[in-house]
Amino acid sequence: MSKRQKTIASGQYQAVVMGVSAGGLLALSKILPELDADYPLPVLIVQHMRPDSDGFLWQHLDKLSRVIVKEAEDKEAIQPKTVYIAPPNYHLLVEPNRTLALSAEERVNYSRPSIDVLFETAAEVYQQGLIGVILTGANSDGTMGLKKIKHYAGLAIVQSPDSAEYDIMPCSAIASVAVDHIVPLAKLGHFLNAIAFGSLHG
Repeated sequence: MSKRQKTIASGQYQAVVMGVSAGGLLALSKILPELDADYPLPVLIVQHMRPDSDGFLWQHLDKLSRVIVKEAEDKEAIQPKTVYIAPPNYHLLVEPNRTLALSAEERVNYSRPSIDVLFETAAEVYQQGLIGVILTGANSDGTMGLKKIKHYAGLAIVQSPDSAEYDIMPCSAIASVAVDHIVPLAKLGHFLNAIAFGSLHG
């Protein structure tokens, strides 16, 4: 499961960013319901979706989960025990004052929202307190963002390619970034709980 040994203390991390594309509904429906009701970290997610998508994704995940799942709003303060989903056709960014921002600027990696945009802005704000997670997907969006998280000494986690519905995104990240952990989908929710509550060793 782990590529290198790293003891993780409770309170070491302050936020989770997660990037997912093709196969995301299944992956998120497995992970988010496993998060503890008292999960102490905010989780910010970019799921690639069509510009005209409705609110089905976050509403569906909110019904399944013990934490709050909602669509991210511009200038919203980032709160613990909450999962924020980027709205369709907007980049999701983290501001220095730890609020959310939405942007309709040009697509990045052919995507808006872009995983790289979220990861890179969050890395600058949270630095070593950030956990980045790359899940199933059919392109390389997120690889550069995960690299920036590592640059600031954050934690890099990738879904194991053999458990991904589409393995291009996880494989791209693994090939380009010195990731800390490669975790099967079935174990990712429990793994994130263990990190947040300081019970993970190695």
